Amino acid sequence: MSGVTDIPVPAVEAVIAGPALFDADVLRAYADEQIGRAIALLGWHGGRVHQGVHQARKSLRRTRAVLALGAPMLGPGAELADREVRRVNRRLSRMRDAQALVETLDRVIDKSRTPEEALPMLRRARRTAAQARADCARRELSDDPNLGRKRAVLTMLRAGINALPWESLTGTRVRDALEGALQHVDSSGALARASGRDDDWHRWRRRVRRLSQQHRAVGELIPEIESARKHVKVLAELLGETQDYSLLRDHCGKRSIFSDVDRGLLRDLADGGTARMRERIERSLTAPSEVPAST
Repeated sequence: MSGVTDIPVPAVEAVIAGPALFDADVLRAYADEQIGRAIALLGWHGGRVHQGVHQARKSLRRTRAVLALGAPMLGPGAELADREVRRVNRRLSRMRDAQALVETLDRVIDKSRTPEEALPMLRRARRTAAQARADCARRELSDDPNLGRKRAVLTMLRAGINALPWESLTGTRVRDALEGALQHVDSSGALARASGRDDDWHRWRRRVRRLSQQHRAVGELIPEIESARKHVKVLAELLGETQDYSLLRDHCGKRSIFSDVDRGLLRDLADGGTARMRERIERSLTAPSEVPAST
């Protein structure tokens, strides 16, 4: 794994040469658990609805990550399930984005490196974001009360996912999928670090996040990926923290919910945080045993 792959990971040959025993039902059970968790979380009410949607979307991404490990051996039914889970997830994106902005502001406010003079502005922005979150939830829930339609769709998809031919999924196929994911992480990481473009960094983060989710789903089925699992998890966390600043920057455009003055201050704060985090990631990749402390 060069580039991102400057992080030491087991050789691909070692991964492929792993143990022959493999129980694909572990992956089926994991996918079932995650989509079931999403259905339950989308049933949360009142002030918990925002967090429920945010966590549900994480579980739906984990479900899709497992399905990607099995493609194409799980057949066309897996492709259909993946497409429909993705569709539900996208329909929840407005509520999730509103929640993510509030959570991001909370984390930035809590950071020890946040300038003291910026805190009043950040708290004001947080109140604005919280009001926008409430307005968004009111609109979405008026169209789909208690998110009942989305939960019904997911319930049908859950049955379909459990009925897929999981017995056809082999350890070799899963190892091949993980190898391919490593290669995609490598290429997208090299591109992001070379170009510096936000879109490239977003793509890199998504691929690292999915690989980390796949490592989590595989668990002890393929124990020889443990070293890669740890390093990818660290990288996913660093890229996630970088995304906080990117998300703030994205909310500073012409249609921003924030005032002109606050928008400018948030933009400067986001740009500075993004630059610091990218430098930190670069250092972690060239000296992975010495990951700097959180900024």
